[in-house]
Amino acid sequence: MSYNQRRFAILVIIVSISGFSQGMLLPLISVIFESDGVSSTLNGLNATGLYIGTLLISPFIEQPLRKYGYKPIIIIGGALVFTSLMLFPFWKSALFWFVLRMIIGIGDHALHFATQTWTTSTTPSHKLGKYMSIYGMSFGLGFAAGPLFVPLVKISQSLPFIVSSILCLFAWSLIFFVKNEKPETLIGDANHAGFTRYKLAIKYGWVAFLPPFVYGFLESSLNALFPVYALRKEFDLSFVSIILACFSIGAVTMQFPLGALGDRIGRRKVIISGLLFGGGFFLIGNLLEDSQLFVAAIFLIAGMCVGSMFSLGITYMTDLTPKELLPTGNLLCGIFFSLGSLSGPFLGGVYLELFPSNGFLLLVATILFVVAFVVMKFGKTNKVIV
Repeated sequence: MSYNQRRFAILVIIVSISGFSQGMLLPLISVIFESDGVSSTLNGLNATGLYIGTLLISPFIEQPLRKYGYKPIIIIGGALVFTSLMLFPFWKSALFWFVLRMIIGIGDHALHFATQTWTTSTTPSHKLGKYMSIYGMSFGLGFAAGPLFVPLVKISQSLPFIVSSILCLFAWSLIFFVKNEKPETLIGDANHAGFTRYKLAIKYGWVAFLPPFVYGFLESSLNALFPVYALRKEFDLSFVSIILACFSIGAVTMQFPLGALGDRIGRRKVIISGLLFGGGFFLIGNLLEDSQLFVAAIFLIAGMCVGSMFSLGITYMTDLTPKELLPTGNLLCGIFFSLGSLSGPFLGGVYLELFPSNGFLLLVATILFVVAFVVMKFGKTNKVIV
């Protein structure tokens, strides 16, 4: 195995364990709060702590990455994540847990921003779809495994947090076997102040930021609020974990095929098709949501369609954005993912307050159809050369 392959393998392992902690944390805390009688709106708002942390760190992360390189950012981000996970069992408080989720959001974003930019900046364009699909697949596998550990709460509320923190610590330690590198030097207009770089990146690639937005909405709303909705419909807690895992398993199954297909026929076509089919299946699921087995099947199929939106969005962004702006583009993909993740628990929580027992998957389908229309109407396929 070459050094580049070994480095990519380590980044993939780190991302998979990060996905595991996120996939476990969202439904775990939602279930704990629901059993304690916390309202769905407050439950959803508490889940936004993860994404508020992401947005708080976003304006300050690009310059340290360019100055110090990828490795120090990953080290700091990973340390924040596993330390925060260790602290959850010490004090059960909605405010304390909200702060910990914000810190995890800061650490996760630093970690993902560095690993994504490292991957997109060092991979040839004709292989980028495959590499990012493996990257996305690793996160998805971890995220799929996360909800399966939620039933550990029946043994002890502390146990899932302890398991997650130990796994994160192990994955984090692998980064010390990798040499540090830095992004491409800025040139031309991109060398101006950060705000100018953001304007340039948004100008060239704004439509590519929508798939990460919609994936963030899906991830947070399904994992943070679907368990609340399902428990109100008297679904079995263990089966709710399986339903959530089905979505991630579907996403993982199609990550590589869709990434390779995007390399061949273009990411825009794959993104539009995935959004339309995913919205259609969620719409069907909304009509027959009283069956636990049927909902699990719908989550599996819909996950196959839309579970690759984050990695597809990043590769689509590289099609549209000059290379020296890739760190900025990756940062904006993360910001839009966080905006989608923030809107998911908030809109979903309000929706459950207004319609407590029916139509949750209808909200999800509507979001997918709207984004599909925007990408279809305004999407481009050619990189802009500056």
